[in-house]
Amino acid sequence: MPKMKTKSGAKKRFSVTGSGKVKCKSAFTGHRLVSKRKSAKMRNRGTQILQEQDAKKVLDFWMPYAR
Repeated sequence: MPKMKTKSGAKKRFSVTGSGKVKCKSAFTGHRLVSKRKSAKMRNRGTQILQEQDAKKVLDFWMPYAR
């Protein structure tokens, strides 16, 4: 059986931590920042850990060899 390919968009957007959790950049930080509250912009800084259900989908379908 041939190897499965990692989705090229997923490997740019997600990374796996040492404990196996999926790390990603926060959403809603790209544009229209003038109309967003300061607290929302501060909250969305940095990276986040995906929920287990979403992380399972990312690892199973998009990044099969990331674990």
